[in-house]
Amino acid sequence: MVNTKSVDYLTHANTMATYNQWMNQKLYEASASLSDEQRKQDQRAFFKSIHGTLNHLILADRIWMGRFTGKPYVVPSLDYMLTDSFEELRQAREAEDQRIIDWAGSLDRETVESELHFTPMTNPQPRTLPMWLALTHFFNHQTHHRGQLTTLLFQQGMDPGVTDLLYMPGLS
Repeated sequence: MVNTKSVDYLTHANTMATYNQWMNQKLYEASASLSDEQRKQDQRAFFKSIHGTLNHLILADRIWMGRFTGKPYVVPSLDYMLTDSFEELRQAREAEDQRIIDWAGSLDRETVESELHFTPMTNPQPRTLPMWLALTHFFNHQTHHRGQLTTLLFQQGMDPGVTDLLYMPGLS
């Protein structure tokens, strides 16, 4: 088990929120170079396409932020399409990234050391997690699907550039 007293989860959450924004900007920039048809082409990914995966990331972030803030975000499924418009999706992503950064900046030690109570969509049984673990999952989920996006972009001939956290501007 992780000794939470030895890890500064406030710094971690703020760093990961900034990384999330940086990477999303890079992926949307690369995706913007593609046609709408290319972004929506079924590439046999879990959420089928680049557009579908970008959509899922916003959707999941809204669900988790709803859990974190106590204001549930309810949708019928994890592949629910928020919009068919790439530009609307990009604007929603920018707003959500800023919301995540602002929220992470407002966290305090008491919140990070508390528990999160929620009911998952995929297995609707009430769950309780240490908040630090829920935060770790939240940021890991984003990274997981952005990894899928980089593969989908490469398959379309697009290179989003370096994706490593270690190379995020302003980190050192």
